[in-house]
Parts: sequence; structure tokens; C-alpha cells
Amino acid sequence: MALGVKVKVWGDYALFTRPEMKSERCSYDVITPSAARGILEAVYWHPGLKWIIDRIYVNKPICFTSVRRNEVKSKVSASNALSVYNGTPKQLCISSRADIVQRASLLLRDVEYVIEAHFDMTDRANPGDNPGKFKDIILRRLKRGECFHTPYFGCREFPVKFCLCEDKNIQTAYADVEEKDLGYMLFDLDYANPEEIQPMFFRAVMRKGVIDLQNCEVIR
Repeated sequence: MALGVKVKVWGDYALFTRPEMKSERCSYDVITPSAARGILEAVYWHPGLKWIIDRIYVNKPICFTSVRRNEVKSKVSASNALSVYNGTPKQLCISSRADIVQRASLLLRDVEYVIEAHFDMTDRANPGDNPGKFKDIILRRLKRGECFHTPYFGCREFPVKFCLCEDKNIQTAYADVEEKDLGYMLFDLDYANPEEIQPMFFRAVMRKGVIDLQNCEVIR
């Protein structure tokens, strides 16, 4: 049994990084399905349910802006972290000026979407779990603005504001555009084999401001 829900999300900036861009970050034109799923999981996650994104409504025009951001090009050593855990005094931070770099990022500005999704029950649900119970919890959390952690648009420095969308007719920014091809986008990651996580892509086509993900072809 599936539950359908619509969630309105918006924010000042977003960065859904294209994987083909190695150093300078460049965002996709719209939110990816995996990022949309991450927002819903931030609102409510349970091992007994699995979120599935059905449609994405683009409510504001696609607008890019360029900024420069401070990043680090190194990672904290796992061996150093283990040594510190075992009591050996070592530096457990990245403080060298050589590790700090400034990179350009092409962001989305002033974004707003409506995420239409449903969830399916999984075999990890408890005996007392049922779709009606999850439905009540999810709707209550959306109406109250509750979340397990602050959802974000691609990067944690771009927080998401969200609320339950109860509009039957959603006005998109591209209602007059019959079709707009956005090219191939990241769909999600396949975690079936934890040793070899595989990315999955799909051809994103926006029709009158709506990206329909139901029965879309996924390429691995």
C-alpha cells in the first residue's frame, strides 16, 4: 500500500553538483530525485518505509549565480582518528593553509519546488507498523515543520524550508512551455552492493514545469 504526499520546498540557494565536474562545482538545472528523497527522509525516516519520488514541480524560473567558496582539498586521516580514539595524542583537524582552497561554484538562486512522492512498506517494518500509522506521523510532522535534521539543497550550507502542500492545482514557472529537455541527470545511487555503489541516471524532460519520474528509464 502506498501513500501519496506533496511537499513544498524552497530556499535562497541550491547546489545539486554534476558528477562530471571535478573541481569547480556546477549545479544541475533542477533538484535531483535523490536530493528530493533526502529532504523527505530528513522530515521522516523509518526502516519500515521507502520513499519514492513521483513528480517534481518547478515553481520558480531556473536562475543561476556564481560564487566563490572556501573548501578543503584534504581529508582527515582514518589512521589518525583511530590513534586519537586509542589515546595517542595526534592532531585531528585540517588547519594547514595549503589545504584550504577557494573554488568557484555555479549555484541555483531563489528555488522552489513541490515534491510529489509516496512510500512503500519494507520488510524491515515492525509488526505494529502500518501505512495509516506512518501517514499520520508524516502529515503531523509536515504541518508542524518538524524534521530529524535540517534538510538542505545539495549542500548543508543551503537549508530548505518546507511545508505540506495541499493545493490541487500547482502553478509552475513553465506552464506555457510544452517541453524542455534538461539532459541526463543523476537519478539515485544503487546500494545493492555496498562494495560497489553504482550511480543511476535518467533523461530529465520537463513538461509544463513538471518532471514526471513514474516509469522513467533509468540508465546505470
